[in-house]
Amino acid sequence: MKKTAPTLHDVAKAAGVSIATVSKYLNGTQRFSPAVEANIDATVKTLGYRSNELARSMITGATKTIGVAILDINNPHFTSVVKGANRVAIDNGYTLLLVDTEENQGREMQLLDALSRRVDGMIISSRMPESDIKTVVDFGKPIVFFGRLESLRLPTVGSDVYRGAYMLTQHLVTQGHRHIAYLGFSKSRWDAERLRGMLDCLQQHDLPLARFDAQLPFASEGERMCSFVMLGRERPDALICYNDLMAIGFMKEAQALGFQIPQDLSVAGFDNIQYGEYVSPSLTSVDLKSQHMGEVAMRKMLDTLAGKETDHYTMLEPQVVLRQSTMKRQ
Repeated sequence: MKKTAPTLHDVAKAAGVSIATVSKYLNGTQRFSPAVEANIDATVKTLGYRSNELARSMITGATKTIGVAILDINNPHFTSVVKGANRVAIDNGYTLLLVDTEENQGREMQLLDALSRRVDGMIISSRMPESDIKTVVDFGKPIVFFGRLESLRLPTVGSDVYRGAYMLTQHLVTQGHRHIAYLGFSKSRWDAERLRGMLDCLQQHDLPLARFDAQLPFASEGERMCSFVMLGRERPDALICYNDLMAIGFMKEAQALGFQIPQDLSVAGFDNIQYGEYVSPSLTSVDLKSQHMGEVAMRKMLDTLAGKETDHYTMLEPQVVLRQSTMKRQ
């Protein structure tokens, strides 16, 4: 015969306290003396009592779940962000509810609205304008956002992409490159900071920057844009891509067109995704600390839920990771 699971009533009876005392303590709504709390903890452990999370959420309104909205689950940068956030969540007794908006701004608001009804707070990566973010704030759940915001004061975390772009460009100039191009993605709020870092560096060396704009931040788009860059009137000797996926797609097509990387063109990207180390040639990239970004965001969320003060904006330091897709010009 299957043994019946212990109930809240069983815990209260064995501990010699009221059901209300056990409920308030386990739900975290009231503290008691160290002796009473130790007694309840010991009784829970002895009986093997497990709280009913659904019932608890109905009483307290807390789900112990954090929503994470990302732009593209196929991009390893975002999967690394989720991995970092999940690690911290698990360590603190929370679970994640993941939403992939699939770079579709038309569906984004609807998805975030639905997500907000099921979680205690939301960690969001989005390209939506700040006016729309204000609407999401009005859903009434705590929010941690990726990237710097101009007017809204929300807890945010990001990487110093300006500095990363400057350092990468400086490296290419030091290697002897004089015709550098940027395959950007202007629809992203982070694109402008990348561009500003490149321009500031090149202006100091009195060098120009050729600019190309992609429609989507995917490998297929890097592949599509390759002929525009490589078969145009003035071919660059180095190309920086908005992210690693675009750089990998670009290199694949460039090699199909008969160009050698990096002999004919040095190529670099952003994010330092895992696969960049295994393509041929291996990809030079700016490491934006994706997993750490997710960890910091989750800690900010947990602090917010606990009513603790948290830094308004946390900026992580990037690192240029040099591999075989870039080389010194003779």
